[in-house]
Amino acid sequence: MSAPPIIERLRGGLIVSCQAYPGEPLRDPDTMRRMAQAAVLGGAVGIRAQGPDDLRLIHDVIEVPLIGLWKIGTSGVFITPTVDHGIQVAAAGADIIAIDGTRRPRPDGRSLAETITALHNRTGVLVLADVGDLDDGIASAEAGADLISTTLSGYTGSRHRTEGPDIALITELTGAVDVPVLAEGRIHTPDQARECIDAGAFAVVVGTAITHPTSITGWFAAAVKENQ
Repeated sequence: MSAPPIIERLRGGLIVSCQAYPGEPLRDPDTMRRMAQAAVLGGAVGIRAQGPDDLRLIHDVIEVPLIGLWKIGTSGVFITPTVDHGIQVAAAGADIIAIDGTRRPRPDGRSLAETITALHNRTGVLVLADVGDLDDGIASAEAGADLISTTLSGYTGSRHRTEGPDIALITELTGAVDVPVLAEGRIHTPDQARECIDAGAFAVVVGTAITHPTSITGWFAAAVKENQ
């Protein structure tokens, strides 16, 4: 599979998602900048981050590809929901714009294909489609997405939420589309990350297990209290 140079830099590697939830102590652009720098020092081949403020700061201090998005709300189509949001993500320094790649209605009324075409034409930046199932992935590839990610598997109601990464969906997508497929979602251990690569993923995206200390602390706290 041949891919543009910016995508080739991600092949077979780890992309770290540096995001904090609203209301948390780490929800701060400078904190996310430092988190991204630390991830790159650890070997990340790419960074995924959200919001123009975070993206601007991160863009200035890393030399690996930056996947940018903008979360608006918490339900429905909220990952870079409109073309205007995508344009601002690109302007903030993203090398790749991540958008909701499902077939659900969008706030601006555009179709998935219209959204991807507009972003290509108006920004010149590559587009990553976050999908929830196989049909989403096929539709995104046909609509012109440059990459596809399993980010929304188990979160749109169209597919069961697996305990760990959705290995079956990774396998299905890599067999059905001709664009790189990223594995993302519920990847909590190095062994699971390796399993995704072995299943055919072009690269692996890990967020919570690396950059969300509240969740990581919760896992350990629950484990030590188990059966007490």
